[in-house]
Amino acid sequence: MSRSWVKPKRIRVLGIGMLTVITALSFILSGFMNTSYAASKPVIKNEVKKVSIGGRSFTVRALTIPKGVPTTVGLAKGNVGLTQDFNSIVKTYRADAAINGAFFEAYGGPPDPYGNLIVDGRIVNMGHYGTTIGFKSDGSALMDSLRMSLKGKVSRTVGSPLSWYATFINRTPSANANISILYTEDRGSRVGFKGGIAVVMENGKVTKKVPNDNVVIPKNGYVLVCNGTEKSMAERFEVGADIEINVTYQDDKGQALPWEEVITAVGAGPRLVKDGKIALNPSAEGFKDQKILSSAAARSGIAIMADGSVMIATVSGATMKQWAEVMHKMGAKQAMNLDGGASSALYGGGKVLTSAGRLLSNTLVFGSNLNRNP
Repeated sequence: MSRSWVKPKRIRVLGIGMLTVITALSFILSGFMNTSYAASKPVIKNEVKKVSIGGRSFTVRALTIPKGVPTTVGLAKGNVGLTQDFNSIVKTYRADAAINGAFFEAYGGPPDPYGNLIVDGRIVNMGHYGTTIGFKSDGSALMDSLRMSLKGKVSRTVGSPLSWYATFINRTPSANANISILYTEDRGSRVGFKGGIAVVMENGKVTKKVPNDNVVIPKNGYVLVCNGTEKSMAERFEVGADIEINVTYQDDKGQALPWEEVITAVGAGPRLVKDGKIALNPSAEGFKDQKILSSAAARSGIAIMADGSVMIATVSGATMKQWAEVMHKMGAKQAMNLDGGASSALYGGGKVLTSAGRLLSNTLVFGSNLNRNP
C-alpha cells in the first residue's frame, strides 16, 4: 500500500506513500499530528509484576497507556543520528511515559538508528528487518514486519522520465559503500559527512548537483547522496528537473500493508506475540546476533492489548524466548522487542523506572502535552 506525499504549511520532510506526480515536492514528511484526546489527563497505570516462567520469577516494570494518548518518537536533541541522556529526552518532549526505541549503532560508529522511524507522519529512518509498531491519529496501534521502499522518477527536459531510488534515509554510509541515501531536515542542517555526489532538491525540483562536501539540507526539500558505484545514478538528474517519488509499504513476504495513515512508528524486533500467541522467529526477521538469538539480557518491549491500550515494559536477565513468554502471560495480543541491554529504559509516574546505561538515539514517548518541536 502507499500514500501520497502532501505539503503542509510547514514543509518538513516526507509524507508517505504512492505518489502520482508532485510538482512542489515537500514529499519528505508531511506532518500529521494526533490531537484527538480527552480534555482530562488519561490515567497511565504503573505496575511492578512478578511473572513466573519455567520455574523462574521475573520482575517486570510495566506501564499501561490508554488508547488515544498522543505519542511520537523522541529523537536525541531532536535529530536523527545523535545521542542524549534518556531523562533529558523525556523532559524535552514533556512525556508522561517513555521507553527506549529502535536499535542504533552504539559501539563506535555514527549513532544512526537501524529500524523504521516515522515522526508525526514523516519518515525519518528506514530499516529493512525486524518488526515495527505504528500509531494512527485516532490512537489505534498496529504491528507488522514493515518493509518500506523509496523510489522515484526525474523528468528531464529531453527524453522520458528516469527512475531513481534510495536504500536508506538519514544514515551515514559505511566507507566505500555502493549506496544511495536520502537526507531530510530531521537529520539536521547538513548531511553529516563528505563523499559521493549530492543531488539537492527543493520544492519538487533539482536545484543543485555537486560533490558532497557535507552539503546543507534545504528547509523545503532534501538531499540524495549517491556513493560508490551508485554515483552513476546522479547523472540522471539535471538542474531544473521535476521530481516524483513513491514510498510503498509491504510485509516481509512482499504483501501490501495498510500503513498510509500511520503517523508514529518505531521498528526493532523480533516479534514476540502475534494475535495472542507466542510468535518468535528472530532469524527469519533478519537477526543474527546471539544477544537476540540466545543470550539473556535486559529487555524492553511494547505490546498492544486486547482493549487497544498499549503496554510498555522492561525486564532484566531474560532470553528472548523468556521475554516472549512473559509478554504472553501479561495478556499481550501483539508484542515486540525493542532495543535492550544498556539501552533498556522506562519512564512513568514522574520518574525513571529503568535507567539506561548509555546515551540513547531514540525513544517512544507518550503524553497529553507532548512537545513535538523540540
